[in-house]
Amino acid sequence: MSLWEGLTGQAEAIAILEAAASSSALGSTGESSMTHSWLITGPPGSGRSNIAYAFAAALLGTRGDETEESVFKQVMARTHPDLGVLSTERVIISIDEVRKLVSSSQFSPSVGHYRVMIIEDADRMAERTSNVLLKALEEPPPRTVWILCAPSEADLIPTIRSRVRSVRLRTPAIADVAQLLQDRDGVAPDIALRAAREAQSHIGMAHRLATNAEARERRERTLTTVLGIRSVSEAVIAAATLLDLSKADATALTEERDAHERESALRSLGVAPGGTIPPALRAQLKVMEEDQKRRATRGLRDGIDRIMVDLLSLYRDILLTQIGAPGELINLSILNNITAVAARTTPVATLAIMDGIAEARRRIESNVAPALALEAMLVKVAVSGRGA
Repeated sequence: MSLWEGLTGQAEAIAILEAAASSSALGSTGESSMTHSWLITGPPGSGRSNIAYAFAAALLGTRGDETEESVFKQVMARTHPDLGVLSTERVIISIDEVRKLVSSSQFSPSVGHYRVMIIEDADRMAERTSNVLLKALEEPPPRTVWILCAPSEADLIPTIRSRVRSVRLRTPAIADVAQLLQDRDGVAPDIALRAAREAQSHIGMAHRLATNAEARERRERTLTTVLGIRSVSEAVIAAATLLDLSKADATALTEERDAHERESALRSLGVAPGGTIPPALRAQLKVMEEDQKRRATRGLRDGIDRIMVDLLSLYRDILLTQIGAPGELINLSILNNITAVAARTTPVATLAIMDGIAEARRRIESNVAPALALEAMLVKVAVSGRGA
């Protein structure tokens, strides 16, 4: 299979990375476009990490040889000996995690041309943590390549930005995402198009909406709950409902994975299913459970933020309807509700609500309690939109 297969709508970025990997091959002639550190930026769901791993496979593989496919499989499984990965499921990346990765980056490659170090969600590093990485970028070993992933260049400190080559990804077209869901996942065309549209071209979310009916139902319930607000008291109740929906969404994503992790850990420790865990092994399981709790915290935050994004798309549709602007609506499944709300409210009120949603996102990012942020946001919905 092609290393770049399934990377929808990123032809320009692929051309840059493919040319760099090709020119970096040992024995190549001509001017090389390869550098020791890269930053891949793009909106959520654009495929930052996927293109980073494809680039890593191109660097680690023997180009033009049958070993390339096996290298690609090792890279995607995170098992290649010359690949280092830092992928956190916590709210932030710890300084100890970066120090460990920096230490391993000093080793020479064992089987490939390079030693490739990937940091997903590099924007989750605090400034002190970023400074640890900065030292490695300033004086890297000759055969070590760093690949960082972040939503934008502004999410990293200026000194790191000055030492990396940036590759920007685009938001894929809705039609391209829908086609990918049909080809890769066998989704029916109408469901694929709806999922791609409602996910706003976020490939991962589109896959989930297309393949999980419960996820689609939770999303629609979120929108109809907010549209049904008529008073401040209803806004407070709706905030609790949205929080429960985001918790249910996060639980659906992590529950099965947590159970599988625990089962695998017990099996590797030699404990039979349902058996008593020896006291000497409980500490190891406790560490795993703490990691799972941190992952659940991040999952809840991500779920709440996704609700905010969905609500912004809802009021964007209402605003377009109110001012008669051209453009396809995102939430066509509730078109009647959107038309009704647009008729009884004003564009000024709709813009005020959108500002309230953006403010709630900033508050949650600043560690304000999600329940309080949601209540304040929905009270503004009740007051500014008169039930919108």
